[in-house]
Amino acid sequence: MAKRFGGKYSPDTDAGPQTSHLERVEVDPVGGRANVLFIPAVVLVATSFSGGALGLTAGLIGAGVWTLAAWMLREGLQAEAEYHARKVARRPAVPRKILSSALTGIGTVFAVLAHLNSFADILAPLLFGLCAAGLHVAAFGIDPLKSKGMEGIDTFQQDRVARVVDEAEKHLAAMSDAIRRANDRRAAEGLGKFQQTARTLIRTVEEDPRDLTAARKYLGVYLRGARDATVKFADIYSRTQDVQARDDYLALLKDLDQNFAARTRKSLLDDRGDLTVEIEVLRERLSREGVRLD
Repeated sequence: MAKRFGGKYSPDTDAGPQTSHLERVEVDPVGGRANVLFIPAVVLVATSFSGGALGLTAGLIGAGVWTLAAWMLREGLQAEAEYHARKVARRPAVPRKILSSALTGIGTVFAVLAHLNSFADILAPLLFGLCAAGLHVAAFGIDPLKSKGMEGIDTFQQDRVARVVDEAEKHLAAMSDAIRRANDRRAAEGLGKFQQTARTLIRTVEEDPRDLTAARKYLGVYLRGARDATVKFADIYSRTQDVQARDDYLALLKDLDQNFAARTRKSLLDDRGDLTVEIEVLRERLSREGVRLD
């Protein structure tokens, strides 16, 4: 289906020049280096059929372990990217990249055994496996082993925030899926701008879980309502191309964007107010101790 494109200076009968607010382009943290590690398992299976029963068995085991290692590496890279994208984050519960390195070494041991005439000499496969695991660590590193930004944060509150944030991200993802059916650039831009504002509020709550009580309604009820409205708009607009429906939807997104931005600003102001109180209390205590701060 043909799709109309436009930009800042493109003619648009419905509105004047607009600034694009499409969602931020994110690079896949996995990349080709990790995906290519699925290939050696296929090659190993193809070259193990001539090694007899023991060689074929070792080859199949090695291929399975290599495949698991490649999958664990993908998961580990994605978890590491999410860890670095946030100011407050726990270390990954499962060290997937370290496990992937260990599995790569084990798979290499079986791969070498599959091409030996005798399994009596185990030293060479072990050395090859150790080298493979070391090279894997050198190429991809290890998982983050420490949480960051967690000092003074209640872990119970952090768990509550994580559940709310996961639900909010699901609503945002559902909205992105639905808006594609509408196939309208202005609606996609309006939704992208609102999603950026919503994610700013999400990050604010993640960094300070005390904001969860005030923001819970926004990340739950309001986002759920926005998701339902987006789904209904996409269904209607994809069938009728109703301009009035699009204008109503854009007006809704604008209202939501302003309200979410206002909630974020209020959270930041409250945090600054808390800091001011802490500073004043500290000054008062120091003054009672006879220490003056000029």
